Amino acid sequence: MPNKDYAVAMARYNAWQNENLTDAASGLDDATRRAERGAFFGSIEKTFAHILWGDRIWLSRFTKTEAPSVGIAESVMMGQSWAAFCATRAALDGQILGWAHTIDPEWFDGDLCWFSGALGREITKPKRILVLQLFNHQTHHRGQIHAMLTAAGARPGDTDVPFMPARFDAL
Repeated sequence: MPNKDYAVAMARYNAWQNENLTDAASGLDDATRRAERGAFFGSIEKTFAHILWGDRIWLSRFTKTEAPSVGIAESVMMGQSWAAFCATRAALDGQILGWAHTIDPEWFDGDLCWFSGALGREITKPKRILVLQLFNHQTHHRGQIHAMLTAAGARPGDTDVPFMPARFDAL
């Protein structure tokens, strides 16, 4: 089950993979990143935007900070230039890492209660399960982005955890 070490390791992996995929996507032009490709959220950019939104939602629940003001339907709106998005993504990855490093290990033993806009009701789940959700959600949608990037002719780098560069060990 997830604990502080798991959260730190996955936050490092998250930062590495977001850098990997945004670097690959940066080699494409705006029209190619925005092209509808049949994925769940449509395009490379929309899927990136949704992951960012999801990370913000979960981090706000974990840290009791301000959540995004839009729901899932609007989660695909980039709302900024590609360069600004990449900077926002990197900053959020730093926040996720900061959270993982500073979380009290006992935090994982409790439940979290929140109002789900998607379901229209209050939900309570174990925090350990919700930490799995944060990182699994990212990985799932990054897999979609990887496939769309490859189909568009981009070449993302490695994705396997054992190949994570040592520089991410220090994050």
